[in-house]
Amino acid sequence: MEIPPKSPDGSEKSPQSKELITSNTGSTLCMSSRSESVWTSAPRSKWDIYHKPIIVVSVGAAIFLFGMVITSLSCFLPSKKHIYKMCGPAFLSLGLMLLVCGLVWIPIIRKKQKQRQKSQFLQSLKSFFFNR
Repeated sequence: MEIPPKSPDGSEKSPQSKELITSNTGSTLCMSSRSESVWTSAPRSKWDIYHKPIIVVSVGAAIFLFGMVITSLSCFLPSKKHIYKMCGPAFLSLGLMLLVCGLVWIPIIRKKQKQRQKSQFLQSLKSFFFNR
């Protein structure tokens, strides 16, 4: 029979078994899981749901208005006209893009909220009938 080698510190456990005992990857994995929000069904306010698209729409509208001002400056100020004509449409297009993205995002969130409510309703019906 072969005797397992002793570890350098004199304990009888091998270094691999110590590593396995002190390893806490399971608890770390559970703590870092992103699925916790799925299991907690706390009611969320409208601001929590819609704050990102509202911010995108607001920033897009501000950039669009800034682009309108810069573009109109090219008509009124003859000095540096070519700079205003280049920067104005760039800000206009960027602002319009953000504005449209935010406005499209809102109905998508509404649709997801309705689907989530339907899913929760169907799950409660299913559990009511099949858990008897």
